[in-house]
Amino acid sequence: MTNHKNGTNGNRPAMLLPGLNGKRVVVTAGASGIGFAIAELLHKQGVRVAICDIDRAALDKASLDLAGCIAEQADVSDTSEVEAFFYKVQNEFGGLDALVNNAGIAGPTGNLEDLSPDDWRRCIDVCLTGQFLCARQAIPMIKASGGGAIVNMASAAAKHGYAYRTPYSAAKFGVVGLTQSLAKELGPDNIRVNAVLPGIIEGPRMEGVILDRAEATGVNIDAMRNTYLKSISLRRMTSPKDVATTVAFLVSDLGFNLSGQSLGVDGNVETL
Repeated sequence: MTNHKNGTNGNRPAMLLPGLNGKRVVVTAGASGIGFAIAELLHKQGVRVAICDIDRAALDKASLDLAGCIAEQADVSDTSEVEAFFYKVQNEFGGLDALVNNAGIAGPTGNLEDLSPDDWRRCIDVCLTGQFLCARQAIPMIKASGGGAIVNMASAAAKHGYAYRTPYSAAKFGVVGLTQSLAKELGPDNIRVNAVLPGIIEGPRMEGVILDRAEATGVNIDAMRNTYLKSISLRRMTSPKDVATTVAFLVSDLGFNLSGQSLGVDGNVETL
């Protein structure tokens, strides 16, 4: 019996996307939030999923839902940990067809002059350099498979300046530059590279951002939440599943001729 609320039939999605069944895909920070939503949807599409995350408990839980997946603890900003993770993927999957560069952190909130250099570097290291380190390992593997896809997670903050969240916005602008450059570099190797730009994602991470910004600006938290919603044309936050369906589309054969693009999944965020 079909569940009309979420469009699923048992553990299988209502629609199987062409070209996904049997593919080998890495999803970074895949144990929770957007990353898990992506990994779960791909897994239901018949994808062999490998996830990494810094949260061991979340990895253990995710691996129960993603039967047969690789689930390794790794910090994407740590070169040796990234190399070890992809070495395991190569050994167990025998190659790779796609990379979803999802890992990121919110970074600090505050006036630029009040931010510590360590907090700035940590945000850039995870949100931008981490994507470089993972792509560096994944690209030779995808080339050896005859081509495939890379999806880099950017943000609506890559389209708008984001006051009091400067490190995050700067990193995400960098992700768009990385995406467009790699699309040109890897196109001749039949590798499609796109960026997905989520907007204001419902969940505990966004609630923390709203709280931090409310405190930084001296505004009531409910008023700050309403300010965020009023900046979205559709007046609603985006769910992790909304982002997951877009990523699955890009990795599938339906995204065969899409590369170098930055796709907003945000209800049309007008400003941040």
